[in-house]
Amino acid sequence: MLPRKRFLSVVWSGGAGMNRNRGRIKTPLIASAAVALTLAACQTIATPEGSTGTIDRSAASSANLESLSAVIAQNPRDAGAYNIRGSAYGQAGRYREALQDFSTAVRINPSFAQAYNNRALVYRRQGQASEALSDYNRAIQADPGYAAAYVGRGNLYRLDGNLDQALTDYNTAINIDPSDAQAFHNRGLVYQAQARHQPAIVDFTSAIGISPRSPEPYSGRGLSYLAAGDAKAALNDFNEAVKRDRRNGQFWTNQGLALEALGDNKKAFAAFARAANLNPRDKMAKAGMKRTS
Repeated sequence: MLPRKRFLSVVWSGGAGMNRNRGRIKTPLIASAAVALTLAACQTIATPEGSTGTIDRSAASSANLESLSAVIAQNPRDAGAYNIRGSAYGQAGRYREALQDFSTAVRINPSFAQAYNNRALVYRRQGQASEALSDYNRAIQADPGYAAAYVGRGNLYRLDGNLDQALTDYNTAINIDPSDAQAFHNRGLVYQAQARHQPAIVDFTSAIGISPRSPEPYSGRGLSYLAAGDAKAALNDFNEAVKRDRRNGQFWTNQGLALEALGDNKKAFAAFARAANLNPRDKMAKAGMKRTS
């Protein structure tokens, strides 16, 4: 049985309350804040199982918040200013303040797809799946060409076991934006869950081509290689995953499985032991240690 993994691209979308196709920020003040604080398109791709993003406390530093609040003070009816500050709060894990800002943004501009998408992400981080789904639907209704909302909604469907609905959303996202590594990776996870490992491998390979520094697509492809009986190719991918993130116990467990399949029990034991050290509750790693000791 393949372990469940997530590869969630956390995109806090900044910018003013304008249609994404126009792509311009409304005021020089907001533009300056977005550039200086790098909040307009901040992305975190690699996330461990059970997580929905990396917390960055510095995003809500006093200096950042003072700058963003100054923009809001001068533009109190600008939805984009609230969206950018909400993004800072969201990145820092200050979800209550983030929700307040995103809610203000959509009250000012009820067609602001990015703000709905960002608020959905906060709801998802808080485990409020129904609220997140509602906001993803609103984002898509506001802008049917907004790929990030289809990916987010697809993630909810996939993690709830609604694989066909998830697949439809990932397909739509890829048609809109063929450069979205997360959409390819997560569609690969759907194929993997359906035991369709060849198309899964193709999608993981596409994700690697788009985002070669991210470890998750290598691990995902390795699992499909392993399920397809190609332990050598699987080991190569797990080695790449470990190289990119040595703190992820699941990657070490996967490496151990490939080494065990290749008959190298000594190295397999070492990999399982490393995984168990990183995550003492990893039952698969501990079982692997027993088998290869």
